[in-house]
Amino acid sequence: MMKDEAKNLREVIDVLHSKHKEYSDEIQTCISNHSTDQSEIKRVEGDLEEIMAELEESRRKLVNLKMQKDAAVGIHMQAPSTVNGNLSPEKTADRSKRLRELRDSLDEMKEMLQILAADRLSKLEDARDENQTLSKELEDLENELKDDKHIYSSRLYSLVDDQLQHWNDEMERYKTLTDSLQVDRSFVVRREKEVKAKIESADAARNTMDTAVPRIEELELKLRKCIIEKNDLEIKMEEAVQDSGRNDIKEEFRVMASALSKEMGMMEAQLNRWKQTAHEAVSSREQSKSLKALLNEKTNEQKCLAGKCAEQAADIKSLKTLIEKLQKEKQELQIVLDMYGQEGCDNRNINEIKESERRARTQAEVLKSALDEHSLELRVKAANEAEAACQQRLSATEAEIAELRAKLDASERDVSELKEAIKSKDREAEAYISEIENIGQAYEDMQTQNQHLLQQVGERDDYNIKLVSESVKTKQTQNFLLSEKQALAKHLQQVNASVESLKLRIAQSEEQMKHCLIEAVRSTEEDRRLAINLESARWELMEAEKELKWLKYAVSSSEKEYEQVQKKINEIQTELDSERSERRRLEEELMEVNNKVAELTSETGAAAIQRLQDEIKDCKSILKCSVCSDRPKEVVIVKCYHLFCNPCIQRNLEIRHRKCPGCGTAFGQNDVRFVKI
Repeated sequence: MMKDEAKNLREVIDVLHSKHKEYSDEIQTCISNHSTDQSEIKRVEGDLEEIMAELEESRRKLVNLKMQKDAAVGIHMQAPSTVNGNLSPEKTADRSKRLRELRDSLDEMKEMLQILAADRLSKLEDARDENQTLSKELEDLENELKDDKHIYSSRLYSLVDDQLQHWNDEMERYKTLTDSLQVDRSFVVRREKEVKAKIESADAARNTMDTAVPRIEELELKLRKCIIEKNDLEIKMEEAVQDSGRNDIKEEFRVMASALSKEMGMMEAQLNRWKQTAHEAVSSREQSKSLKALLNEKTNEQKCLAGKCAEQAADIKSLKTLIEKLQKEKQELQIVLDMYGQEGCDNRNINEIKESERRARTQAEVLKSALDEHSLELRVKAANEAEAACQQRLSATEAEIAELRAKLDASERDVSELKEAIKSKDREAEAYISEIENIGQAYEDMQTQNQHLLQQVGERDDYNIKLVSESVKTKQTQNFLLSEKQALAKHLQQVNASVESLKLRIAQSEEQMKHCLIEAVRSTEEDRRLAINLESARWELMEAEKELKWLKYAVSSSEKEYEQVQKKINEIQTELDSERSERRRLEEELMEVNNKVAELTSETGAAAIQRLQDEIKDCKSILKCSVCSDRPKEVVIVKCYHLFCNPCIQRNLEIRHRKCPGCGTAFGQNDVRFVKI
């Protein structure tokens, strides 16, 4: 179930991400289209300004032509003919030629203005259509984005997100557990190998100790025999001195005693060496016992860890697929966690090695002090016993000295072997120290790497914060661009209205130009009247511009009134819908009543009487008590307002647990009231 939910959540998140990407791409295209629309609007505005400049230039040309005509008419009237009082034919021809040229130029200008106006009008209509389509697309995209925001803010999405966070945390926790178990497993294996090596060395020392112990016992027995013989010889020597009193025998005995004392010193030194080896063997045996106990503890810990691993294997296998899918997103966090886990393991290894080294040093110091004390005591005792034994038996010891020398050589060989073992132990200690130093260096390197990774994590957090701020800025710019687009759309509508007014003005000016040309062709006397008409047309044009401004204001006010009327229409529509629904409901009720009336009228008298009797029976059964179905309802329970007969309620009041027979509500004596039906 958890895997299926995780898969479904992942699919939903992927779909949401894909939709978000599509919407962002569409928004980018809309923004680019909006920028192109803005450039197109600016270009159309420039074209309109050019058209206005051309119209103004044509108006100025017309004014100049009229002024030239007025000046020519004045000169013609003031200059009389010198011959017969009439105009010269050359001047009339020139005048007609100028008028034809003016007429042709005005026709050409009029055609050019018509072509330009038609071209600009078509471009403006195309731009308006494109702007409308883009605004519709933008509204659709905004609606879709609002739907996505609603999805993101929904309760189901938040629950799904919380569940995903919870499973991510669980996955990280199990991952840390598996890492720690793997580290502990490797540590236990390494410690097991070390313990096995120490056990092997302890077995070898124990074997040597087993061989050395009987030799030590034999030497002690021989030493005791020699001491006894020495004592006997001393007693005999004293008796001989007392008996004979010969000096030469004394000197010989003294020489023999000195030789025996030297040999006894050598034997004592050998015995001390064997005792030292015996103590070392005992210490190694104790160390082997402690190592065995430690091995047993580690094996128990390993069994416990194996049990835990077996218990958690099912969970790890179930979450393994999820870990593999999410491992790409969590690589950096895994590196940091592995580093922290390795750091903890290194700290544990270093502490254990230091503790074992300290224990070994304390054991060595204790063994050294014990050996020193024991060797001093043995030397004193051996010296006293050797002096007594030398005087008793000097001759018997010579044969045994050779055997002791052979045994001494064997013991020296054993001592050399033990020295080599001690040297190997020293080398192992040096190897442990070098390993500790390497571990410390690796720990320092890991700390520096950890600091570097922490710095990278902080930089990544800063980068994420920057990305969030940039996304907020882009959203603000998007909103600003949308508002600017709406303002440009309004401005485009105003430009369209101004273009229509310009078309009207151009048509009026064309009519006025035609009228002026007709009047100029008729006669020179009408030129002044044309000038007056032109002035009046100019005033009319100014009034038309004022009218245009007033019409713009009226259009804006009419738009506001239209919005208000639209709101009223919507309200009236809602009222109309409610009235229609009410009318439908009344019609349905009327149909039901008509059906009932038809049924009643269609039935026969006997059937109607039978149906009425059945209804009366039903009403009587309703009035009877629902518990006994015999007596009428007489009392009511105030808490639940259920009606029953008085005997049934009194019988229920006698019970300790009083509950309503209909709904099971607890009630008391005060909650029962009599009613009349």
